[in-house]
Amino acid sequence: MRRNLQLRTTVSAAVIGAAVMGFASVAAAQEAPASVDDIIVTAQKREQSLQDVPIVVTTLSQEVLDGAGVQDIKDLQILTPGMTVTSTQSEASTTVRIRGAGTVGDNPGLESSVGVVIDGVYRSRNSVGFGDLGELSRIEVLKGPQGTLFGKNTSAGVINIITERPSFDPSISGELTGGNFGAIGGSVSVTGGLTDQIAGRLFVAHRERDGFYDVNNGDGPNTRKDDQNQDYWTTRGQLLILPSDDVSVRLIADYTKREEYCCVAVQTRVGPTQAFIAALTAPNGPGQRPPVAGFGTVPFSRLAYSNRETPQEIEDMGLSAEATIDFPSINATLTSQTSWRDWSFQQGMDTDYTGADILYRANDGSNGYGVDNLTQEFRLAGTSDKLDWLVGLFATKEGVYRDDSYVYGSDYNAFASLLLTASLPAAVGGPSPSRLGCFTNPNGFLVGTAGAAAGQPLCVIGAVPPSAAAPTFGVGKAYEDHYSQRSESVAVFTNNTYRVTEAFDINLGLRYTYDSKRLLGIQDNLGTNGAACGGALANQNPANRTVSPIPGTANVATPAAALGLLCLPWSNPQYDGRRIQEKFSDTDLSGTIKASYRFNPSIMVYGSYARGYKGAGYNMDRVQTGVTPDASLFFKAETVDSYEAGVKTTLFDRTMLLNVTYFDQKFENFQLNTFLGTAFVVESIPELTSRGVDADMVWFTPVEGLSFQGGVTYTDAKYGQFGAGDLSSPGRFPQLSLLPGARASFAPEWSLTGALAFDRELGGGLRGGFNLSAKYSTEYNTGSDLLPYKNQDAFTVVNGRVSIGSADERWTLEVWGQNLLEEEYTQVGFSAPLQGTAIATNPAVITPSGPYAGTYYNPATDTATYNAYLGAPRTYGVTLKVKY
Repeated sequence: MRRNLQLRTTVSAAVIGAAVMGFASVAAAQEAPASVDDIIVTAQKREQSLQDVPIVVTTLSQEVLDGAGVQDIKDLQILTPGMTVTSTQSEASTTVRIRGAGTVGDNPGLESSVGVVIDGVYRSRNSVGFGDLGELSRIEVLKGPQGTLFGKNTSAGVINIITERPSFDPSISGELTGGNFGAIGGSVSVTGGLTDQIAGRLFVAHRERDGFYDVNNGDGPNTRKDDQNQDYWTTRGQLLILPSDDVSVRLIADYTKREEYCCVAVQTRVGPTQAFIAALTAPNGPGQRPPVAGFGTVPFSRLAYSNRETPQEIEDMGLSAEATIDFPSINATLTSQTSWRDWSFQQGMDTDYTGADILYRANDGSNGYGVDNLTQEFRLAGTSDKLDWLVGLFATKEGVYRDDSYVYGSDYNAFASLLLTASLPAAVGGPSPSRLGCFTNPNGFLVGTAGAAAGQPLCVIGAVPPSAAAPTFGVGKAYEDHYSQRSESVAVFTNNTYRVTEAFDINLGLRYTYDSKRLLGIQDNLGTNGAACGGALANQNPANRTVSPIPGTANVATPAAALGLLCLPWSNPQYDGRRIQEKFSDTDLSGTIKASYRFNPSIMVYGSYARGYKGAGYNMDRVQTGVTPDASLFFKAETVDSYEAGVKTTLFDRTMLLNVTYFDQKFENFQLNTFLGTAFVVESIPELTSRGVDADMVWFTPVEGLSFQGGVTYTDAKYGQFGAGDLSSPGRFPQLSLLPGARASFAPEWSLTGALAFDRELGGGLRGGFNLSAKYSTEYNTGSDLLPYKNQDAFTVVNGRVSIGSADERWTLEVWGQNLLEEEYTQVGFSAPLQGTAIATNPAVITPSGPYAGTYYNPATDTATYNAYLGAPRTYGVTLKVKY
């Protein structure tokens, strides 16, 4: 019985592929059009027809994913309206957002709002490459909170990935791909029965590609001329063991190793500090893009400046075991899901994103982070005439570590000197690359009392040299920090559907979660790092000035405005030898209630309420307010209350589905990860609301082999009104002052997707087809602080594929293209570190009027340089597939 069930499941997966896009050979073999009834999902941890599930689900088969060219989690957004996926400093920093909600970014202490589950195993970090997983059965994108069944950290949704199980029918398939940017790769998959009770599947793949960016190396020592390349190996093995008719065990082991270069960024707006960069990199080029007149946006370009290499290494491995036992006497099934995963990441990077040698991270093992976790879940599910019931227990232990360090380059002192003296008029010497010591002398900042304009620091024009007692920044590694977090979580849950009548169902789910975390942090400056800041801080106290000033000068305090630059987190002596120990425990009760009514076999309406929970955590970074390190790195848990009302319709003799849902979500303590120019910090925003409409359609047209799938999402995602007193650190309000009442970042008002697919036999033993997939998004802001220079205009991405092959699919040749229109768009925009100022912090400069009234932003005084991580360019190639 168990083996027959497995064979039925395999056939079902193939039918799903045909149902979603009409692209599989199964579709052509059927005499009648594919039916909506064939689309099966497991959104409620049991197989159900998509049209019977009171949840918004976008389901995508292997054929759909292949047709759209989906290779990793970022590609998935072309098929899913209302979803955006981005990456920033590395491919390990991938963020998924659904309906304008969700944040991860470059902070390993922050967990995802959109959970990724692969074959029942939760992945706590989202750097998922679908090309690493072998053959996929389907991907289900569940929108809205899904914590009842999928657990915490799914407050915005879930990406549920189901791969193909081993088959007892032997087969072998292979694929070879070549394309532009030097792309080449291939994979081999083998499956079949090993004994009468054991089947296996083995998948191996390797892919390489040159980088998407050209690189100007500036001062060096970097010699690479491209960046964001691809180079990885992956293998995945499975065993399916059927010891009896009522018992099934599935074992999976996987390993992936990536050794790539990523990620540089390009300038999108260049401010006045470019003159300093150019002075430091001469004669090796401008160091970054030259500014345009009026310091406006610069033309789109894929030329990046990086004098340091950006190597990154990712190692991902795991084991999982899923065991199911049927109990026919009570019509129930017990499922045990056990997993162990270990994921690690190391990198080097140019942190100033210029050709000047200012700041960088060395690829020496002191920069990276990792996650290891062990999970166990038990579910007992059964059914009767009136009730589908499920109870479960979930437990996990997870360890997260982060190693962090900064290195001062040979240009750091000169660049800091130029910034400190940037406001000096030419009459008194103007900016100077050699006057840092004027500001760091603990015995006083020398200011002339004669011979120059009153109040001007003579030191900067050479009348008085910097004191030998004034420390500067030593070239080399500035600090090494280490953070270690251990967490335990236990949850009990239940999900039950009661059939009140044949047409009316009520679903009730509850989950009780216990969550605890403890953080250990070690922050250490190296060598004399911190002395420059220490000298400037000492100079704030007149009692410290024991040296008499040089005749004609006066010793005064270092200007307060200079302390911000001199005492940045990486140069602040208050971190030296700092030890951090924090812990917390928390409990949460979340759940859902849904009601659905089926008017007839073609129309179902439903309404639902769900509460989601995302655990609290710790910032694993140097975080300070002013020049004082924050006493605690803790940030609050996030919760969401979500209401939905929808209708699911099945039309035209069950060959079309059209589903429409209204949603209203309110997040409290929304965990916003924002880059402050010096560190990534999570700040809890009191309120974020997301309201709108989701609509999905699948149509198996009367034309044999032709189908269409599409969707549209309207989203109105806005922050609530709040002030400095509503934040955990009021001093962060200036950087976030554009948020109150504004549209959230990465939340386009409209998002539309469409995929047209055709596949059928052509005669003469051949079959052919095509796929055209597209996504349109209206404009949205790509920065967590909503600065206007980070806006992305409306854009459309189009992918296409044409195939021809044998009717029995022994061979298939595909010609494909991604981003066919060569759309130029930004993934994420950010303010370049140390290169100008966009946000003021002085209350006296709050903008009084105009579109930025009441904020700390004034476009007339914005001197910042802005960088961006770009979307992928147009790629194209050829793929040959064989199967026996």
